[in-house]
Amino acid sequence: MLTRGTGVALWRQIHDRLEREIASGRYGPGDRLPSESRLSAEYGVNRHTIRRALSGLEEDGLIRVEQGRGSFVREPVIHYPVSRRTRFSENLSRQRREPGNVLLLAVEAEADPRVAEALAIEPGDVVARITSAGEADGRRISYSTSFFPRTLFPGMVRAYREFGSVTRALKHFGVADYSRKRTRIIARMPTTEEAEELRQPRTRPVLVTESVNVDGAGVPVEFGVCLFASDWVQILVEP
Repeated sequence: MLTRGTGVALWRQIHDRLEREIASGRYGPGDRLPSESRLSAEYGVNRHTIRRALSGLEEDGLIRVEQGRGSFVREPVIHYPVSRRTRFSENLSRQRREPGNVLLLAVEAEADPRVAEALAIEPGDVVARITSAGEADGRRISYSTSFFPRTLFPGMVRAYREFGSVTRALKHFGVADYSRKRTRIIARMPTTEEAEELRQPRTRPVLVTESVNVDGAGVPVEFGVCLFASDWVQILVEP
């Protein structure tokens, strides 16, 4: 299937053929490509050559490589609006994606200086710490931790476990609605734990939002740190 001695590297020929197959629709968004061993046998080359071809497709943004799972045709990115009123489930539902939330940790802890400053409380004051993972159509796209002052929300850990939603838990405490006071967005490399939770390589950067939500009177009710998988999510800042 490959032409040798033409000056075009074998990996490049394989890259170009797979690129054409993706463009033609043989492999659609989300489809898994054949394994390295299968492609190696199909093209009659070693696996190193196949890896070089797949690496090129990943660099071109055509596929994503998941450790231990294989290579997949990249789906369209999720546009995640950040505005005065930001809700995870609503953002995904508007794009006809199925939102999901996986509770990973719900405990009470002492606020460190950064959390205390954001919530306008004293360092050492007790806060509820809720860590969860967000999903879109069953795909892990975010890993977040939110903090809530216990002085305002005693029993928040129990309430969140019951309702499974920040919005519903806050309504339980009488906060009918809340809005975003500020959002700070940065990009960085994930820790080993963060990469594992997002099911991505440590070498792939994440987008991080640090946000403060306030109630109708302007009182801080939540400080959140959310990591987004940068190959899945594009953050849009809206007025």
